[in-house]
Amino acid sequence: MKKLFFLATLLVGASTFAQGNEKELIGKTSDAETKAKDTTNIGWKRAGNFTFLFNQSAFNNDWKGGGTSNMAGNIGLNYDFNYKTSSMIWDNKLIAAYGLTKLKDADVQKSDDRLQFTSMLGKKATGYWFYSGFLDFRTQMDAGKDANGNRISQLFSPAYLQLGPGMLWKKSDNFKFNIAPATARLIFVNSKFTVLGSAFGVEQGKTSRFEFGAGLSGYYKFKIMENITWENILNLYSNYLDKPKNVDIDYQANLVMKVNKYISTNLAFQAIYDDNAVGAFQIREVFGLGFNYGF
Repeated sequence: MKKLFFLATLLVGASTFAQGNEKELIGKTSDAETKAKDTTNIGWKRAGNFTFLFNQSAFNNDWKGGGTSNMAGNIGLNYDFNYKTSSMIWDNKLIAAYGLTKLKDADVQKSDDRLQFTSMLGKKATGYWFYSGFLDFRTQMDAGKDANGNRISQLFSPAYLQLGPGMLWKKSDNFKFNIAPATARLIFVNSKFTVLGSAFGVEQGKTSRFEFGAGLSGYYKFKIMENITWENILNLYSNYLDKPKNVDIDYQANLVMKVNKYISTNLAFQAIYDDNAVGAFQIREVFGLGFNYGF
């Protein structure tokens, strides 16, 4: 009887010890899996897309249907370079675009001109939330002219710089938004554009304007179907110091329909509302078939 009791005690102890070791092993395995998951894509991640679009319409002198011969070309660069650790992210995006149009018997005109750099630094808070700090810089690369041929803008005139702290919600590189309730914005313009009056919100005789307000930015990119992607970029800004109800809006949509690795149909749309520039929506749209290179 004593032997049976001793044997039973030994078996129970061995079972308890084995279960303890098993639980410890499962715990270590789970911790290892969590650590491996947290370190996925740690370091730099770079991706970009270069596009060249070309459009042409030609009519000879005997064409009776009407029309004007024209050529148009657009180049664009959309480049992301992001850095990630287990507790920190640093997202950067560079967008550059330039286009020209030539109508028969008319001067070459600019059809697109953008230069934009955004940078977002985030420190892990909880879940998908990060404490953030951001910088957004926008300008153009070439002179802009009105219908009479007068120069109304140029490189760094205007130029917009926004920066401030906030909270970033980021589920992935393709879905995120940032709330910044204390955002500073500076508008720069060459003094020659403010000689006769204000320009882009900068008062007459001055070269810059300071604003302080709230900013919200969002980014969402998704696949509509195979080889068709839609990128959405939204920026909102309200100036506490002057007409806070007049919210500045900048929405960009980029639709890419790939034919193959190098050929695609691209649609770029942008709508801007800024009553410092003009009290109406500014609309830009570019559509064409062209060369597409991802890297």
